[in-house]
Amino acid sequence: MKTLIWILGIAALAVALTLAARYNTGYLLLVLPPWRVEFSLNMLIVLLAGGFIAVYGLMRAVSATVRLPGQVRQYRLARRKEQARGSMLQALNEFFAGRYGRAEQAAGASLALGEHPALAAVIAARAAHELRAYERRDAFLRQAAEAASGNELAPIVTAADLLIEERRYDEALEMLKRLPRRHTAALRLELRAQQQSRNWEQVLDLAEELRRRNVFDATQAEQVRRHALVEQLRRNAADPRALEVAWEKAGADRTDRRVAGAAAQAFMALDQCERARRILEEALEAEWDSDLVTLYAECEGGDSVRRIERAEKWLKEHPRDAGLLLVLGRLCASRELWGKAQSYLEASLAVEPTHSAHLAMARLQDRLGNGEAARRHYRESLDLALARLRAATGGRRRTPL
Repeated sequence: MKTLIWILGIAALAVALTLAARYNTGYLLLVLPPWRVEFSLNMLIVLLAGGFIAVYGLMRAVSATVRLPGQVRQYRLARRKEQARGSMLQALNEFFAGRYGRAEQAAGASLALGEHPALAAVIAARAAHELRAYERRDAFLRQAAEAASGNELAPIVTAADLLIEERRYDEALEMLKRLPRRHTAALRLELRAQQQSRNWEQVLDLAEELRRRNVFDATQAEQVRRHALVEQLRRNAADPRALEVAWEKAGADRTDRRVAGAAAQAFMALDQCERARRILEEALEAEWDSDLVTLYAECEGGDSVRRIERAEKWLKEHPRDAGLLLVLGRLCASRELWGKAQSYLEASLAVEPTHSAHLAMARLQDRLGNGEAARRHYRESLDLALARLRAATGGRRRTPL
């Protein structure tokens, strides 16, 4: 339709010009002695129009010729960028598909073409790392850092992540220090490195920071924090001052069974049994735990009568707790209350026969002079301990040499 309108318009214009030329009787007279030239005005208009068109066409042709090399360069540049983008997309697709060799090759091609060189080098480095080609990986990382032009975030984070996977935690931490600011992903990487380096003080700070940023929910942050507290308490078991500082930092987590157990064992190692007893009592009053209560009889000496009274009060609330019955048996044996000790140990074995209960009964029978009974309980304790060991190791047996 548009073409038809153009044809009709041009035809109408031609008819109008023809009619106008028919009624135009003007002429142009040029005199250059001894010559005299007379032109029809219509002819002059045609010649001028033709000349203008010819000059315009010539100028366009010259302009196109001059612009041609630039257009060729732009075309080649556009084609190069398109090839680089295609290689980059292929590299990403191959990497996430697990074909790391092809991913490295495609990323290397994109890097050679110069399109997004930092990103291409990072992808190539990750692919080389998966192929355990560490020399090529490091070379790609250097290229990524050089191509980053001031924005070294991706190369640094990638290098730190790969170093952590390679268990080079100290180097990863040094790499992360180069960041101008620590964003969430960098904090998570730093947390992993600090955990593996057993820098529990830093782990506590990082867990709190990630909780404030809503990276961890309350449960995750609590688990990380409590694990770090337990490890920190165990590490400081030989240093009274450091242990006190670590215990003060526990705060509301002091009644957690793992934290309280680690703290009690640490204070026991420093012969501060009364402190350990108070820690265990507070934790058990907050939340009962059968495994935790077994530590209550670990400390020798102190006011064992008071501990027996406290344990018997707990027994009214937990009459069939094998661990508590074992604790009472051991405490009574330490006070030479042989009858009560035997009754409690027999009750513990009736509820749950454990190697600890059999061992305590064997020692009691030894002290009572019942050699045969003692040997029987020693055997049963050993059998249970071996069965537990086999279960823990998946039933594997060592081949004799």
